[in-house]
Amino acid sequence: MIECLEAMYGAETAVRVGDRVRGLLGEWAPRLAAASARRDRLLLSERDALLISYPDQVQEAGEPPLRTLSAFGTRHLKGLVSGIHLLPFYPWSSDDGFSVKDYLTVEPRYGTWEDLALLSGDFDLMFDAVFNHASVQGAWFEGYLAGEAAYRDFFIEVTGEPDLSAVVRPRALPLLTEFPTAAGPRKLWTTFSADQADLNYGNPEVLLRVLDALLFYVAHGARYIRLDAIAFLWKTIGTPCVHLPQTHRFVRLLRVVLDAVAPWVLLVTETNVPHADNIAYFGDGSNEAHLVYNFALPPLVLHSLATGSAATLTRWARSLEIPSDRVAFLNFLASHDGIGLNPGRGILSEPEVGALVEQTIRHGGLVSWKQNPDGTRSPYELNITWFDAVNDPASREPLGIQVDRFMVSQAAMLALRGVPGVYFHSLVGSRNDRVAAESSGIPRRINRQKFQRDLLERELAEPDSLRARVFGRFRALLRARVASAAFDPRGRQEVVIGDPRLFTVVRTSPDGAQAAICHHNLSGDTVGVDDAGAGHVRLGPFEAGWWVNGERCV
Repeated sequence: MIECLEAMYGAETAVRVGDRVRGLLGEWAPRLAAASARRDRLLLSERDALLISYPDQVQEAGEPPLRTLSAFGTRHLKGLVSGIHLLPFYPWSSDDGFSVKDYLTVEPRYGTWEDLALLSGDFDLMFDAVFNHASVQGAWFEGYLAGEAAYRDFFIEVTGEPDLSAVVRPRALPLLTEFPTAAGPRKLWTTFSADQADLNYGNPEVLLRVLDALLFYVAHGARYIRLDAIAFLWKTIGTPCVHLPQTHRFVRLLRVVLDAVAPWVLLVTETNVPHADNIAYFGDGSNEAHLVYNFALPPLVLHSLATGSAATLTRWARSLEIPSDRVAFLNFLASHDGIGLNPGRGILSEPEVGALVEQTIRHGGLVSWKQNPDGTRSPYELNITWFDAVNDPASREPLGIQVDRFMVSQAAMLALRGVPGVYFHSLVGSRNDRVAAESSGIPRRINRQKFQRDLLERELAEPDSLRARVFGRFRALLRARVASAAFDPRGRQEVVIGDPRLFTVVRTSPDGAQAAICHHNLSGDTVGVDDAGAGHVRLGPFEAGWWVNGERCV
């Protein structure tokens, strides 16, 4: 702990802050001991998979959405997914939850801490730790504006006209925003929007308040802590202000704290950046994140389906390594955000990235842009549902083929070593919600539709509907995955080079007793397979075939 604090604040301050951190841990210890009694296992296994959902994703009149989500999940997903990544459920002012006004409160529209505890009865929960920035409508910022001593230096003031051209910009928005404070106008660092002021970790008081929030989350049942936008946490003018050494020390400090008082809690870093930078948050395999989002996977799978060739995906997947069996990738294809393009750059060529942008536009999607240091802009995110990303809504293809194309991509993701994350809209085969995106001016809302539970249940009960077909196929894949230790994230993985139309993954359980061969035909052709464990078989267009110990299960 002291080593991390010294790297952030220097030796003298580190000792003083370290004493206060120890005091904080002592205060929380009794409540954390009570939380630990609920944990029957520490290690991840094939049983672990996460549903990604907004707290009000499923709604029913007269009932808190958190309670409705709990009932829906228990009915349909218990035993198939182990946990739910519950997107920010705190009071918020913008960014659909990621502009947090109060870190320690449940937004009343969603329910209460008791409703959240009900949800945690059947599922592990991932809480979002939105610690890079806070809402300018929250109490911390209001205290700063008023000049209150407790909030002095809580946010990053920039004076003069320093050269900020080296700063990596995730969005095409102004980096600084001027605010009227009690001491006069001040320009503040606002990486993501004028409503989200970046916290100043150069002030140890900010660190201590954030650590208090972290331990509060643990005491309220968090099994996973997702560090949102963590790469941008520490700022030093004259640098890119992304992936700075102090940011990695911050992650290590959180790992030290959790290992000491809550070893069942897993840190997850969200860094939508090129692959090499992304995996650096594993540290040495024991001292930073337990899980890292596999951000390069979505654009590579999308490219494979667009071209009918898994060659690039196969080469990349063969290179995947983790520094220890104590960490894992969080594999996903879709989320509440769009499909990030930066993680695919350097693996895909710029013309290949451009082709994905063009396909997204043809399929009714939208494109978000980032600001480059030279003043130009580049596409950084595709805003589209995954079903429409791989299927043209204007196509006259039979629905069955469209579902096959969609599901083979999901099977490929689920077969990979790691913990899978399934976005709610992928689970039920949602299509683009252009009206929501255009009426709000927020491109990401194309993939954020909310459901009335009775209508959703009715669609899921219609066997021939798109939602029912996708939901049923997803449940079958998840059922096959949890049934075999071959899919344990601590097991072995081999990605096989063969027919370029196939993405083939061989998984073996940690003890070597179970093996799975997973073939995924990412093309529109019929492809022969000779090594499936059951003799020669043929996989039709966009067909997946999984064999566990010689028996076909998918």
